[in-house]
Amino acid sequence: MLATFTFRVTHSSGVARTGEMTTAHGTVRTPAFMPVGTQGAVKGVLPRDLVELGAEIILANTYHLYLRPGDELVARLGGLHRFAAWDRPILTDSGGYQAFSLGARRTIDETGIHFRSHLDGSEHLLTPEKATDIQANLGSDIAMVLDECLGYPATRDQAAASMERTLRWEMRCRERFVAQEAGTNPGQAQFGIVQGGTFTDLRAASAQATVDIGFEAYAIGGLSVGEPPDLMYDIVAAATPALPEDRPRYLMGTGTPLDLVECVARGIDLFDCVMPTRNARNGQLFTRQGRLNIKNARFAADPAPPDSECRCYTCRHFSRAYLRHLYVAGEIGASTLNTLHNLTFYLDTMRRIREAIVFGSLDQLLQEYRQTFTRRSVDS
Repeated sequence: MLATFTFRVTHSSGVARTGEMTTAHGTVRTPAFMPVGTQGAVKGVLPRDLVELGAEIILANTYHLYLRPGDELVARLGGLHRFAAWDRPILTDSGGYQAFSLGARRTIDETGIHFRSHLDGSEHLLTPEKATDIQANLGSDIAMVLDECLGYPATRDQAAASMERTLRWEMRCRERFVAQEAGTNPGQAQFGIVQGGTFTDLRAASAQATVDIGFEAYAIGGLSVGEPPDLMYDIVAAATPALPEDRPRYLMGTGTPLDLVECVARGIDLFDCVMPTRNARNGQLFTRQGRLNIKNARFAADPAPPDSECRCYTCRHFSRAYLRHLYVAGEIGASTLNTLHNLTFYLDTMRRIREAIVFGSLDQLLQEYRQTFTRRSVDS
């Protein structure tokens, strides 16, 4: 690993573990959740809020920042950390998933991903080399390789072809990264991505081949794309044993509070998901009692806080009635207060997971989350 990027396991419970991942901009305690700041900003909150909530790392997106304001502009203004006033670690996705989600606006061949911008329809080509260069310009601490994200369901032949293309793209990303590392963005780490659809043997083959290329750490991609949760858990359980124990393991784009606990129990160290922020903007809060839809009319005169067990700013100062009023009135503050609460819940979930691993009580925490988040929401 790079001298500025290190990882050490501090405690373990089965295959679950706590650790410390050190980057050029600080250390992250794992398992960790990364709030998603797609455009270089986590929607609804300020960097100051994220620091107060205890976020140690955020995610930003290569595709979006390349299109607007442009990675070269970000580089001229001192890199993404200075541009966004965030002095803690940043991981940048490669744009592969965003290109996958464009549907008819994109085509994929061996060269890369040809797509039309969702902003103005302009044509672009995202190659493995370009994705690597963009992330160097952004100056993130962790850069992801360009992968092909396959939808669900997919045939075995489709999954195999996609996985093999991803491996070829990964090799090109690594070659570009090694060639530019010393001069462009010293200290940046690069993560490889395991693909293979829902086929465990393809996942194992992808993991071994990706490890053979040699990256600072490894991610599992191509999940949370419509497959049933139990199938996702099975794929995670099959893929993690093939990844090095002395490197972080990142499950991309996942997930629900229950997904976090289930997948830590299967060896995952890093997560990201838009769910806490997107659901907050849509009026859904995560609580110790389950999901709560604050827009429900039954909360119109409810004086209770959203979650009596939570000590976040939202729960300490505001009632369900007030939060519903803000949401119904279309006030911007509704998104902010709901987001502060949901991010607190997610980050606190990670804290509880780390403590459970240390004290050997992860199974009990897992049972609690299964009971809470597989039943209907509080206000159903």
